[in-house]
Amino acid sequence: MKKRGSKKRNLTEGNIKKQLFQLTWPMLLGMLGMIVFNLVDTFYVGRLGVHELAAMSFTFPVVAIVNSLSRSIGIGTSSLISRNVIYAEHKEVRMMASRAIFLGFVLVLFFVVLGMLTIRPIFHAMGAEGEILDYVEDYMKIWYLGMPFVVMPMVGNSIVRATGDTFTPGMIILSNAIINVILDPLLIFGIGPFPELGIKGAALTTVISRSVGFVLILTVLIRREKLITFSLGKIRETIATWKSVLFIAAPTALTMLITPISVAIITKIIAGFGKEAVAGFGVASRVEMLALMVIMSLASVQIIFVGQNMSKQRYDRIKDALRLSSIFSMGWGTFVFLILLIFSHQIASLFSPDETVINVVHRFFLIVGVSYGFQGLVTLSTSSFNGLNKPYPSAVFSIVRMFVLYVPLAWLGAKLFQINGVFLAALIANVFVGIISYRYLLKVINRMEKKK
Repeated sequence: MKKRGSKKRNLTEGNIKKQLFQLTWPMLLGMLGMIVFNLVDTFYVGRLGVHELAAMSFTFPVVAIVNSLSRSIGIGTSSLISRNVIYAEHKEVRMMASRAIFLGFVLVLFFVVLGMLTIRPIFHAMGAEGEILDYVEDYMKIWYLGMPFVVMPMVGNSIVRATGDTFTPGMIILSNAIINVILDPLLIFGIGPFPELGIKGAALTTVISRSVGFVLILTVLIRREKLITFSLGKIRETIATWKSVLFIAAPTALTMLITPISVAIITKIIAGFGKEAVAGFGVASRVEMLALMVIMSLASVQIIFVGQNMSKQRYDRIKDALRLSSIFSMGWGTFVFLILLIFSHQIASLFSPDETVINVVHRFFLIVGVSYGFQGLVTLSTSSFNGLNKPYPSAVFSIVRMFVLYVPLAWLGAKLFQINGVFLAALIANVFVGIISYRYLLKVINRMEKKK
């Protein structure tokens, strides 16, 4: 029976287009919040100078790696709960959610220690040197210490989304972004009574704003959803839940880690063209995230929608949802490409007045932007596989996209066509994997439908 105050939603019946819209727009606000986070940091740090902006660009893949690990636990939990929330007893769902939260906490402690011990060697290996490496260390020391407040809300938000409520997590993440926008200039530049902390201020602002999100999502999980308990049951039951979460989370983590690890390698290749090239690549990557957040939000919804409909074997609804989503992805990708191409110089100049940085951003959008619709197909496909409880194809396609195509072609392209060759490699990888991953997803769904 549905608990009072709960916002559980049955997605196995009703108008598909309307449901996807109702789920996606709150997710979009959440995505907007996360991306505004990165853009605001990049904007203000860019005012400090090219060295600080380059340092921020170096931190991006490592921060993305940690975020990817925590998101994978959230996705594993979301997949598990979305397949049980309609039919299982509330007590059982609460135990699943609580065990997943505890799993996330254990992993956070491990990565805090590991991260603090490896800051300088990892970033030095990526190409950061001298003053830039010092700035990176200043930022990451604070970020790692605040990592529990960064990571744990991601798991909690995924649990609430799995119930069909994407609005509450979206509002929490958006509130974090608002706090970040307010505090960033105060702590970076030392406005009024606040100390001037430079790049350290950007890291501290992130920790403060995310800690607010941590408190808010715990309040929702404990008081409204009643999905947190400190009694986890028998050890074997806890391990069984962890296995269910990790069955999705482990290959999903691999899938998610592939991208930031590859970006770290690409950053190393681009570092060979100078600090301005690294800064431009960092700016373009963050703006790209903002431009594609609609598709990313829609892809996140697929996990919930596919998971619930799979539990009732409504494969017809899954295919209809994918058809609508793929059409939207191609249309949105084309629209975004044209906008970024037209306004690339104006956008880049917001983050840096350096002409070299601006030129790198323009060339990135000119070349990579052509493939944005296909990149959306990759994202939609990987999320849908997780909803189907089949995470391994996602990992395979991600490996092919990044390590078989993007990285080797980027290395070769840099030799033959300079930095344009690196961007051309991304275009080729996005188009090829976008097509084959989506076609294979439909094949898998048709096969499952015949077996029901």
